Amino acid sequence: MPFKNVIAQAEVKQHLVDLVQHNRLSHALLFLGPEGSGALPLALAFAQYIVCEKVTKKSNTQTTAHSLFAAEDTSPTPELAPTDACGICPSCIKAKQFIHPDIHYSYPVIPKKSGDKPIATDYLPEWREFISQYPYGNAFDWLQFIGAENKQGNITANECNDIIRKLSLKSFESGYKILVMWMPEYLGNEGNKLLKLIEEPPDNTLFILVAENESSILQTILSRTQLVKIPMLELEAIETALIENAKLSPEKARQIASISEGNYREALQLNRHAEDDWQGLLRDWLNAILKNGPAAQVKWIDDVSKLGRERQKQFLRYFNHLLEQAVRMRIMEEQLAHIPDNEKDFAIRLNKIADISQQQAIIVELDKATYYIERNAHAKMLFHALTIKLYHIIAHKSLAVVN
Repeated sequence: MPFKNVIAQAEVKQHLVDLVQHNRLSHALLFLGPEGSGALPLALAFAQYIVCEKVTKKSNTQTTAHSLFAAEDTSPTPELAPTDACGICPSCIKAKQFIHPDIHYSYPVIPKKSGDKPIATDYLPEWREFISQYPYGNAFDWLQFIGAENKQGNITANECNDIIRKLSLKSFESGYKILVMWMPEYLGNEGNKLLKLIEEPPDNTLFILVAENESSILQTILSRTQLVKIPMLELEAIETALIENAKLSPEKARQIASISEGNYREALQLNRHAEDDWQGLLRDWLNAILKNGPAAQVKWIDDVSKLGRERQKQFLRYFNHLLEQAVRMRIMEEQLAHIPDNEKDFAIRLNKIADISQQQAIIVELDKATYYIERNAHAKMLFHALTIKLYHIIAHKSLAVVN
């Protein structure tokens, strides 16, 4: 995909173009960005930019080194390389279809059957389909896409050996060999097999690692990469993308963008389940906690445990969003004109039943619950514990249980 198809991130795009145009490109880059920021689409776009025939032709006319990795050339240049891939040359067409022979991909996989030693190539058709449909998806989306269910994905030692083999071969067409490794957090100590290759790669070989959590990456690999930070998307960027790509009304796009908190993947999920009545579900929960008693709580917990992990996370995120609006309403009411009336009314009610310190304590518990849901916590046990905590925070006005 070209840069123009990546949502916003203009500064990052320009930085990447500058690295190429001024021959300051490292052999190993780490694209580090939170979920839904577009780190993977940027990596795919950059890989296409590198192999684009118009870009490489221009780059090679600027330096006698004929390399993107040469020392910076300070001599005058009559014309700089384009700032985006052309999209029409044979290399671009293959890159857009994810079939370019010099762009390789690595990502978490699972055994297809017991005893298998899987590598990324085993899932190449599924990978092409996934990134075509869900370029802003996360690791959970990918593993569910390939039927992992509760299996843990990995980038295995066999995968590392396959990477070494592929990158030791000569390039087929572009003159450059590129490896896009998505989620190196799934790379265990076997990743040390790649250290020599990263440190002393063959000529014109580029590693692009795409990660969300820097602390989960092997330090030995991290220290050998050039960091490219991908910031969270602005609310306006997500709103525009939802209007243009999902064909939402400006009002609906603004509402979803405000809840998504800079995460375009979450915005798409929220739109997919736009008919879900999160406010009604939340009202039932609070009524069960504060008024209707244990029987109503058990029924509510049973209902919410059947929603599935993604919808449970969206519900908690929506509750978090309303709490944040309630806190803002206390101190900046004049700036909240964009909030829909039904949300404003609910935020007012939340302010009546809990003060700021209580609301902050609830937000902490909701964040913890979301974290545990992502790690396959038992839904009934989790929501039962969360119900008890919220009861003590709100009804007893006691924060001691939170700690």
